[in-house]
Amino acid sequence: MNKTIDYYNQNAEAFISGTLHADMSECRQRFLAHVKPGGRLLDAGCGSGRDALAFLQAGYEVEAFDASEEVCRMAGEMLGIPVWCLRFEDLTDVEDYDGIWACASLLHVRAEDLEDVMRRLKRLLKPGGVLYASWKEGSSDREKDGRYFHDMTLDGCRELFEKTGLEVLEAFETKDVREGRQDEGWVNVIGRKTRA
Repeated sequence: MNKTIDYYNQNAEAFISGTLHADMSECRQRFLAHVKPGGRLLDAGCGSGRDALAFLQAGYEVEAFDASEEVCRMAGEMLGIPVWCLRFEDLTDVEDYDGIWACASLLHVRAEDLEDVMRRLKRLLKPGGVLYASWKEGSSDREKDGRYFHDMTLDGCRELFEKTGLEVLEAFETKDVREGRQDEGWVNVIGRKTRA
């Protein structure tokens, strides 16, 4: 994971400029349809802060974190709120959020750590709270440019959510919205916390 964080620290500006304007509005709308208006949201692995900004502008109370110090600094400047520098494995709070948005961030969590991280995220949700997560579509563990990726299938995502105690509300596939990446597939899942 340190190599992955190093990559984002060293390439923060290029990464942010390449993702800041990606249109994630469809996924955000599907997520927010399950969250109470004006609720408290956590952008988990916020990257550029693109989605946290959209949530703030839509009237939600938003907190955000990322594992890269440099990404946190740049996202915080844009958002005008503190962005914590945390890894998923550092999360310990309980029942703070109505919704958690983990867009293209859990894909850097190693396969063997994923269930523990999902349980940490679930603990952060209030009862009835909702988690959105997305992964690149596939079934491999791989490295690209020094970054670790764990790809998932839709069935694998459903199984992970259910095993963690999250009721699957929606599971759907999308294409990458970044220019020149339309042939890359993503799997998206929205789940609700139904038990502790």
